[in-house]
Amino acid sequence: MADLIKSTIFGTPALEGTYIAEMDQWPLEAKELNRIYPFYDHLRAGRFTTTKCQECGHVSFPPGVICHRCWSEKLEWIDLPMKAKVTCLTETQAGAPAGFPTPLILAWITYPEGSPIRHQIARIVNCKEGELKEGDEVRMVIYEVPSHPRDVKKESEICNRVYYAFEKVR
Repeated sequence: MADLIKSTIFGTPALEGTYIAEMDQWPLEAKELNRIYPFYDHLRAGRFTTTKCQECGHVSFPPGVICHRCWSEKLEWIDLPMKAKVTCLTETQAGAPAGFPTPLILAWITYPEGSPIRHQIARIVNCKEGELKEGDEVRMVIYEVPSHPRDVKKESEICNRVYYAFEKVR
């Protein structure tokens, strides 16, 4: 994970150093709590993946546990491109949701020809206001998000988590 970003850049809100679970914006990634946990395991390994139906060939993003076209549960994990081009974007300076620093930049990105998915709305990080333009190339980056405590057989266990965003290729 050469592109791992520290969570302090993105962090989850905290009150006097106390984690606020009710405001948690990140999914739980443990196998016991999330049926698409391989997606997060792949992120930890530096891969950007989604699911493809082995019955009809439909590719879904975000990944799922059933095919949205034929309802089959026979899915396989496939890799997605790590780079895309910005088609259009928006920058939010005021009113960003709790836990998101400003500017909050979201972009409609277009993947290269031959990609299993064509477009995605993506969060853009490590970019100043006005720096990103239509046509710019972006790449997927993986960053840690705050760990989450969970109870397992009367004991607390820490669930380490990661998530993804995109940043401008420089």
